[in-house]
Amino acid sequence: MRILFLVAAVALALVAALIGRSADAKVANPALIPAPVSLQAKSGSYTLGAGTRIVASGAAAPVGAYLRSLLARPTGLALPVTASGSGIALELGGPGSIGDEGYVLDVSKGGVTIQGRTAAGLFHGVQTLRQLLPGAIESTTRQSGPWRVPSVHVVDYPRFTWRGAHLDVARHFFGVQDVERYIDLLALYKLNTLHLHLSDDQGWRIAIASWPRLATVGGSTQVGGGKGGYYTQAQYKAIVRYAGARFITVVPEIDSPGHVNAALASYAQLNCNGKATKLYTALQVGFSSLCISKAITYKFVDDVVREISALTPGKYFDVGGDEAQSTSPADLATYLKKAQLIVEAHGKTVFGWVPGIEAGNLHGAVGEYWNPARGSADGTQSARTAVKQGMKLVMSPASTAYFDQKYDPSTPLGLTWAGYNSVRNAYSWDPAAFVTGVGEKDVLGVEAALWSETLVTLRDIQYMTLPRLPGLAEIGWSPRTGRSWAEYRLRLATQAPRWRAMGATYFRSGQVPWK
Repeated sequence: MRILFLVAAVALALVAALIGRSADAKVANPALIPAPVSLQAKSGSYTLGAGTRIVASGAAAPVGAYLRSLLARPTGLALPVTASGSGIALELGGPGSIGDEGYVLDVSKGGVTIQGRTAAGLFHGVQTLRQLLPGAIESTTRQSGPWRVPSVHVVDYPRFTWRGAHLDVARHFFGVQDVERYIDLLALYKLNTLHLHLSDDQGWRIAIASWPRLATVGGSTQVGGGKGGYYTQAQYKAIVRYAGARFITVVPEIDSPGHVNAALASYAQLNCNGKATKLYTALQVGFSSLCISKAITYKFVDDVVREISALTPGKYFDVGGDEAQSTSPADLATYLKKAQLIVEAHGKTVFGWVPGIEAGNLHGAVGEYWNPARGSADGTQSARTAVKQGMKLVMSPASTAYFDQKYDPSTPLGLTWAGYNSVRNAYSWDPAAFVTGVGEKDVLGVEAALWSETLVTLRDIQYMTLPRLPGLAEIGWSPRTGRSWAEYRLRLATQAPRWRAMGATYFRSGQVPWK
């Protein structure tokens, strides 16, 4: 009997020990997007309360103020930003392995600590903290708590340098506040680049002091008619400033030498025949071209690049280069080489579309691959050519990264020329394996493109962006190994309450088991 009792006692002790050792292992990982490099969930949590401080000083202080702006209104807590105290600490530092945009996040019962080697890293850590809180934290009105943060240890940093989203404000114009709401979505998912398509055949969207009719005439219409619109230079600076405060770089695009009818309608001298074209509000492109042989063309380009570059602290200027079907190959090459010299004279690096700018053999430029073709299919040679010319590529293939393409036949907005782009399809690709001959070393990053032929309101932008944008962000940030649609769709489903709390609309794809 005594032996049986001892055996039973030992067995119970072993079970108890095993339960104790496995307590943390049984804690479910929080559903974060993008998935961190390393995430360890632990038992317990930290609860925001009346005594919580945001401890941040020096270069970390602006990130602390941003965090307070996110949390104070929905929680109703004071959350002062102080140089000392307890609660949420933002600290500059951490291991060198996390790079300039990485962070280390620790949550325990005693508080939250975020470390980053730069303010950008701290900012990205704040976005993870934000997702650890209940979705109601996104509300602009006071909500009931409690505001618990599960205990975790996160070490995280991005896969790619360029994690971008494009917005076409040329075909339909979107005001400053709409662009800022779009920027807020990019920040939430750790994107760091906003590519603004500021001109096209249907509209010119930024004031140029030396060529005022570009805005007043070229900006006066949009697809389908309507009043159009444009940004004053002060408004454009406000967008750049708002993005910069969220560690997002604005890349301005003035598409050329094609896609220029709005400019040709504004100034007769830009046309080879000296006659202004009519304003254009339809969809087809490829019919317009700057006059490559005229000196005034390069005076125009120089003035536009000079004025916009002075307003834009980022490294890149996008000259377009795509769909120049009314420009001969020789003229296109001539124009692109001259445009590169102008851009570089104003301290910027040329960015442009591929297929397109590879026609100029522009060493040192960055190309954005937009063709839907993949593998070694027809249409991918332009990407290989660009890489051989010394270009780095941002991958934005229309078949997976164009968010203006319909989700499925039921989608009321969008186009289908590149095929339907479901939520699963938009997630299930790898930028370093999409085109044969273009590998990891050739790819600077990824970008979602949102063209606005059918989009008129902010809600249209949100509907076509959500839920595809988080997947693009994960492709750009998270390690490739271990990514799977079956697992990701479960994490994606948990984001819907967050979007509803912030007042955003989204497409309720049947591929996602929404919460």
